[in-house]
Amino acid sequence: MSKVFDSSKPIFMQVRELIEDQIVNDQLKEGDQAPSTNQLVSFYKINHATVSKGINQLVEEGILFKRRGIGMFVAEGAKETLMGQRKEAFVDNYVKSLMQEANKLGITQSEVIELIKNTKGSEF
Repeated sequence: MSKVFDSSKPIFMQVRELIEDQIVNDQLKEGDQAPSTNQLVSFYKINHATVSKGINQLVEEGILFKRRGIGMFVAEGAKETLMGQRKEAFVDNYVKSLMQEANKLGITQSEVIELIKNTKGSEF
């Protein structure tokens, strides 16, 4: 198995995220052909069913669509959809817990904003 994958989450999710990242980073644009299941199986040396599960989830969510006999393609609005999902996940995974901890420490919202602005590497 490739070094790209780790044991912290299922491989099919990592395959899915790999394709999502390519869309979000503009490596794959709307209408572009996505890597085929066979290409992914061959390149990463992973099980066909595992790859198919990740890709099929993207098809079910309208991120990819199938053209019979040709392959998988990036759907119109895929990047926008993924960006929206990731923003929601960012809020759920980071912002909510940040604000909960700030509240425990008596740090106001405006103080949090200032802390973020003054954090090295922040471009806020």
